[in-house]
Amino acid sequence: MSCVAVPKILMPREGIDLYRWAVVACDQYTSQPEYWEETDRIVGDAPSTLRLTLPEVYLEDADVAARTDTINRTMQQYLSDGTLIELPAGFILTERYSGSGTPRRGLVAAIDLECYEYTAGSRSPVRPTEKTVVERIPPRLAVRKHASIEIPHIMLLIDDPDCTIIEPMFDKISELKPVYNTDLMQNGGHINGWFIPEGELTDSLIAAMEKLNDRDAFNKKYRLHEDLPLLPFAVGDGNHSMATAKAYWEEIKATLSPEEQKNHPARYALCEIVNIHDKSLIIEPIHRVMFHVDAAKLLHAAIDFYMENGCRCVISDSLAAADPENHTIRFCFADKTGTLTVIQPKWGIPLGTLQAFLDDYMEKHPESKIDYIHGKDVVASLSAEEGNIGFLLPEIEKNDLFRGVIIDGVLPRKTFSMGEAHEKRYYMESKMIVK
Repeated sequence: MSCVAVPKILMPREGIDLYRWAVVACDQYTSQPEYWEETDRIVGDAPSTLRLTLPEVYLEDADVAARTDTINRTMQQYLSDGTLIELPAGFILTERYSGSGTPRRGLVAAIDLECYEYTAGSRSPVRPTEKTVVERIPPRLAVRKHASIEIPHIMLLIDDPDCTIIEPMFDKISELKPVYNTDLMQNGGHINGWFIPEGELTDSLIAAMEKLNDRDAFNKKYRLHEDLPLLPFAVGDGNHSMATAKAYWEEIKATLSPEEQKNHPARYALCEIVNIHDKSLIIEPIHRVMFHVDAAKLLHAAIDFYMENGCRCVISDSLAAADPENHTIRFCFADKTGTLTVIQPKWGIPLGTLQAFLDDYMEKHPESKIDYIHGKDVVASLSAEEGNIGFLLPEIEKNDLFRGVIIDGVLPRKTFSMGEAHEKRYYMESKMIVK
């Protein structure tokens, strides 16, 4: 059974202003209500996905229930008055320019939620890259429960280093029908989309993605010495959106017969599938700074922790070279720099190795605190202050992101960043989730 299904996608009818229709993912700009106020001003009375989603900046407001009711009524209105039109079954090939000069190329398709599980220890073929905070699901589930359509911002990653799946489709765009070509508001860039009708091309795309399940190739790609669960798809963005879709499906599923479960629309979540090796995707590590610690004692505790976990830890004043078989992390405090190297680590990636120790240390030293830092210069500045120590994570190899999930289950919180807020997915396509 393939995890990928061919959906019937809903698109705004011809003549709708797509510039005002498409709005950035609701989980962005959560501390900037002025962004959403400006978006509301731009949209005005025009049909828009702003009226079909609940920006998370408003999630804690007292009127959230009233907002949700309005969203559900607007969904029904857009369906009944012809604002939304259901396309024949098919995929949408999409190309997004957001300022870097290199477009992000993706494929809008449906994923069978029976293939996805977000709980710790999941062995499913579709898994989150980072831990799912289950407390974030109920408020999102309340929005979805009475919705007739979904407008997700999920980005699903595949690891296709030879670019054999999505990228060749762009040689065929002259044969495909354009479905959108528009600028995006609020510094969102430009997006193009082409419709791929169900048939030979969708079949070939699904077959190509099925090859990601080849056991020998999988083990070789991720340097595995045992048959760990296959991972053809990893959720890169929108995991809590997908987790909410899963929670909703489990509720609906309990009310259906086995036959009804097979093709119920809530079983499938719409997403954009993107190759992690797409040139537009810049994956950067997020560094760590520890506060209220004695740096020397912390490093000594690291040696003990890794010894207790069957590894050997070497602390050096020199900047040791990276070694793929071991995990080396730079540290700095006061006027000192050095490296912490863990020999034969049991974790999949350096950050997993480091975070396991830091979590253990903070549990034993509740006075200590941690912050997650993007810039190296900020790490250097903070770690120079007394009582602080900074850890600089090495660059993340793209297929090591998958390797970390495969070996460690999920990556630690704040492992990597993947694009700025304005580069996140804009809502364009939608899909029915009720019969």
